[in-house]
Amino acid sequence: MKLKFALLNLFLGCISLLITNTRFTSNVNAEELLKIELNTEIKKGKFLIGLKQYLGGENDSFSKKKNITFITDKGFVNLISSNGIKHKSKQINISWVDIPIKNPKTIERIVFGPFASYESAKKLAEKLKDKGYETTVAFPKNWEVWIPFEDDLPEFELKNKIFRKIKNFQITPVLRSGYNNMNLEGPIYIYAQEEIKINGVNFGKNFYLLKDSYGTWTLVQKIEFDDYLAGVLPYELGPNSPLEALKAQAVIARTWGIFNSKRFNMDKYHLCISTQCQVYKPSKSKNKKVQKAIDATSNLILTYRNQPINAFYHGSNGGVSATAGESWQIQDYSYFKSIIDGSKSFNKIFKLPITNESDLNNFLDFDKEHFYGSYHSLFRWNKKISSLEIKEKLIKNKLININEDVLDLNSIERGSSGRVTKLEIQTEKGNKSIVLVKDDIRRVLDFIPSNLFTINKLNDDLWLLRGGGFGHGVGLSQSGAIEMAKLGSSYEQILNHYYRDAKLKKFEILSQ
Repeated sequence: MKLKFALLNLFLGCISLLITNTRFTSNVNAEELLKIELNTEIKKGKFLIGLKQYLGGENDSFSKKKNITFITDKGFVNLISSNGIKHKSKQINISWVDIPIKNPKTIERIVFGPFASYESAKKLAEKLKDKGYETTVAFPKNWEVWIPFEDDLPEFELKNKIFRKIKNFQITPVLRSGYNNMNLEGPIYIYAQEEIKINGVNFGKNFYLLKDSYGTWTLVQKIEFDDYLAGVLPYELGPNSPLEALKAQAVIARTWGIFNSKRFNMDKYHLCISTQCQVYKPSKSKNKKVQKAIDATSNLILTYRNQPINAFYHGSNGGVSATAGESWQIQDYSYFKSIIDGSKSFNKIFKLPITNESDLNNFLDFDKEHFYGSYHSLFRWNKKISSLEIKEKLIKNKLININEDVLDLNSIERGSSGRVTKLEIQTEKGNKSIVLVKDDIRRVLDFIPSNLFTINKLNDDLWLLRGGGFGHGVGLSQSGAIEMAKLGSSYEQILNHYYRDAKLKKFEILSQ
């Protein structure tokens, strides 16, 4: 009998220990931890980064079998859910389940888009807002502008569609713990003292699971500015770039992030991790040169009239930078000017603007050695494109139907840097003409590296595009900055070259 009681006590002791190790106990105010105030986080020197979007939905490629695992090698992972659930364990498993809704509801809205960029979507949203409409800039797959559906809405000039969907179920995160399954509500805060592995990858220490505007969820990381930059610089510029170029990239990446921190306001985080924001990957180990560049410029940003600038940058400008207004359907910023990206002596040889194809062809013929960043693989490029290739892209973007053929391709407007701002595509159906404007040119014809090109018709079905550069061409050219650094320019000189009239300033971080 004594042996039975001893075994029972041992069993109960193990159960007690298990319960102690899997339940969360903390003096931290849960309500404070669950508060998400985007402006406040920026003022505290922290970004909220959407690491993985659309979790639990059809486009979820991250959740393995609709499951996410949070693990630490040491210590515990803590979870707090908005419905009061608190949990603490070495490993936390969250699954997604579809829970039927008792009273299904219909979602209706007017959708404008898709847009090639946030900038162009935001511009339309502002126009509609000025006319009294409630607008939302969204990113379900591409950038869109939403307004609520009403029966008596007028006809709009711009392309739009009515979105209707009956919501029958709700994607719900479920905490799997032993034999218990607990439904969670967002926001859900997950954190640890040590690095957390999420589905086997080291990401960081502080995370949220947030419900988005599409019925799915987003995994969001809370991270300090400088730790974020450690995951940006190696992928945006390269860890082996010259130190002064890395310093310049650190300043503009920090500045760009702060200026664009309202990009995903509707879903309660600041930035994504793709080229729609800045490429970010959690750093597995610290690179000494990258860290030195970040430390040397800590909290430094570029400002204009004491406000952070929209610090655009790109891979290669092909020897001439663009204004913001010729790259996107937005207003120009005075700190972006079209400049010949080369030495001062070369700037005296070639004058802007470049107004026509003949001038641009002459420019593309100049010796590459005169320019900064001419080593870039796409500094000069030639691209043969067929009418069939163009047709396929137009069909994909629902601009023509399968029975239409492409007849001709013409640039009908150029910006001051010579970039095509209006591209006309003539089709045979009723002598129809499609005009692609600014950033929509590369969104639709995504095989074109930049808008800096001339068009040469080879025959009825084939054109040669002769061009230069990779990307939109606004602000800092990364290949140009690298070459300037190699030639002895400081990061301050590099920034002054690409961002005229902008000033370096310390960003004031609120005390924690």
